Amino acid sequence: MWWTRIPNPRLGRVPSAFGLMVAALPLVAGCTGNPFRTAATSVPPPAVEIPGASPVVNPIAPTLPYAPPPTTAAMGGGVDTVAMLDTSRQQNQLLEEEVVALREQLASTSQQLAIAMRSPPAAPSLAPTTADRVTSGGDVMRSAVSQLQLEELPARFDGSVVRVEIPADRLFDPNEATLVPGAPAVLSAVANEVERVFPGHYVGVEGHLDSSPLQAEGLLSPHALSAARAETVLDFLAERTPLQPAQLFLVAHGSNHPVVSNATAAGRERNRRIELVIYPELAPR
Repeated sequence: MWWTRIPNPRLGRVPSAFGLMVAALPLVAGCTGNPFRTAATSVPPPAVEIPGASPVVNPIAPTLPYAPPPTTAAMGGGVDTVAMLDTSRQQNQLLEEEVVALREQLASTSQQLAIAMRSPPAAPSLAPTTADRVTSGGDVMRSAVSQLQLEELPARFDGSVVRVEIPADRLFDPNEATLVPGAPAVLSAVANEVERVFPGHYVGVEGHLDSSPLQAEGLLSPHALSAARAETVLDFLAERTPLQPAQLFLVAHGSNHPVVSNATAAGRERNRRIELVIYPELAPR
């Protein structure tokens, strides 16, 4: 579209469309020289004033007032903070009470120690104790062996104990754990003599076998047979002799502790035995 120049006595001439567009560019672009543009007014955010505190400069825009982040109370966490402070105070109070108690205990212990150090030592007891009897028991047990009257049953001193051997063939049938008819008389005589010479002493009932294989069915091992025989003897001694159950205990050795070689029949016969082992310690009455 073309504009036609029309004479005007006041303006002189009418501007073209291109001239109008060029003249309007400053208004659209918003340049500083635009006389029709109004200056924008920036309203800064309100700052939070702290009583008695110096004003804080905003690190991002120094000309604007600094607004600190909201506090815990402003975010709704004031109750939690108060609860934490109360808990901390209670814990501190408990620790202080414990420290006071420990100091009192330490003072009491120190006082008792000082009194004990000033006190004279206690006089030694003249009554013999079990430890004294055990220490000096070896000599007593050795001298008492000769007082036993056991006919043909061997008795020997072994360390601090006395061992009385009873042949198993006089008490049991082969591979059996039931007493034969003559066994009660043998056990009663031995028990009476042991109680006469060693009254109230511990007596162990030990079962021994030789190295021969077991012939009877149902026997699990030599230890099982020796344990069964020792238990039979212990029950008889506790029920039908002066020996008390508190004095007696049993041990099963199987064929582990022969007194002689098993190479001969006589050696195997001796290794099959029940031993009454008399200890120097006294059993409780």
